[in-house]
Amino acid sequence: MDFNMKKLASDAGIFFTRAVQFTEEKFGQAEKTELDAHFENLLARADSTKNWTEKILRQTEVLLQPNPSARVEEFLYEKLDRKVPSRVTNGELLAQYMSEAASELGPTTPYGKTLIKVAEAEKRLGAAERDFIHTASINFLTPLRNFLEGDWKTISKERRLLQNRRLDLDACKARLKKAKAAEAKATCEGDTVPDFQETRPRNYILSASASASEQELRIAQTEFDRQAEVTRLLLEGISSTHANHLRCLHEFVESQTTYYAQCYRHMLDLQKQLGSSQGAIFPGTFVGTTEPASPPLSSTSPTTTAATMPVEPSMAGMAPSGETALCLEEVAPPASGTRKARVLYDYEAADSSELALLADELITVYSLPGMDPDWLIGERGNKKGKVPVTYLELLS
Repeated sequence: MDFNMKKLASDAGIFFTRAVQFTEEKFGQAEKTELDAHFENLLARADSTKNWTEKILRQTEVLLQPNPSARVEEFLYEKLDRKVPSRVTNGELLAQYMSEAASELGPTTPYGKTLIKVAEAEKRLGAAERDFIHTASINFLTPLRNFLEGDWKTISKERRLLQNRRLDLDACKARLKKAKAAEAKATCEGDTVPDFQETRPRNYILSASASASEQELRIAQTEFDRQAEVTRLLLEGISSTHANHLRCLHEFVESQTTYYAQCYRHMLDLQKQLGSSQGAIFPGTFVGTTEPASPPLSSTSPTTTAATMPVEPSMAGMAPSGETALCLEEVAPPASGTRKARVLYDYEAADSSELALLADELITVYSLPGMDPDWLIGERGNKKGKVPVTYLELLS
């Protein structure tokens, strides 16, 4: 019990000394040991890394799960070390509603058939979104969270300990300064007044106090230097943290690229299905569906909006390519239905029935009865041939 009371009294005394030193520094009444410029830069970089990591983590969580209630629920499950239950994505829920609507409204009607096709596509989109969220959470969010909950807590603990060591050091400096001043004052008084016998004990006490303060200062300086070196090593480790976060960022971009590529393929397949069915329902008319047109996967050209004009069912296999090329030269464009189109990407003709294209050139396009909805007839001067609609942007 005596030991605990002594320790409690000692801790209270240390806390009070630090509080006094801190308060006097704030009011400019005490000197403060300054850290070197390199150390200050390390501290600033660590604080900046922590702040931006928190912001990126929070916003990425919002991107992956826009519903704040769901985010709170997932947070509570993680804190309780329980598995987060599987959640239906918005795309999967929409697919479920569309399937139920098709069953009730009639799966054999044109509207019902289309609802079923769109529901299947939305279901695939929802599954792709689920995979993306899972991959991004493991490869990107988890490392950021581990830094904030692990490395940063260690750095913060050592920084607080360094702050306490600095306050102890500056308090020792202040006590030594006061002891030296008192000793010098006593020495001056001894020189100007008779050396009475009662002044000798006081001078001895002041000298002993100054010696004790010097010893405390040496110990405090050693502890401060040791703690500063520990903290410096941890702060320099932020460079390794940046390298790790860079690798995780690359993995996040890869997973996001895969996700959007899957979505593009699913929607392109759906558009082709809907274009074919609409061409059968409304033969001989232009269908103004739009899709994000992009070059082949090996290209890095930016995504642009293109228009397709699917018409009647495909005539693939009805005539050899040579006969098709001859027929194209003899067929005149329809009186109505021609449009101007801008070429988005270079295209090399696969055979004589196709028209080679150069990016940004303008051509005239139209459709013929029975053509594949993915192709149009293109004219440039006296040249004519089939052109893929995904390489075009229809203007008028």
